[in-house]
Amino acid sequence: MAKPKLRNLPDLSDLTDAGAEIAVKVTPKAASDRITRDGGVVRIHVTTAPEDDKANEAVRRILAAAMGVATSSLSLKRGHTARDKVFVYDP
Repeated sequence: MAKPKLRNLPDLSDLTDAGAEIAVKVTPKAASDRITRDGGVVRIHVTTAPEDDKANEAVRRILAAAMGVATSSLSLKRGHTARDKVFVYDP
């Protein structure tokens, strides 16, 4: 089964500075995948359950799509098991 396409993502291309650290707040097991941005806080809601690193991969995929970059250019620096996470952009 194919992954559903993400729609209505905000433009986060301003976060694509080399070495930039992107702080996000994650809500797993949400009703739908989406991103909201309130000031400097990026909130990502994913439908995936937080088990076996699946939610982290879903967050990385959605964040990369909103930034317009490859998923391989984002790495999780902090928050592997927490809701507050920090990703690093390395082109």
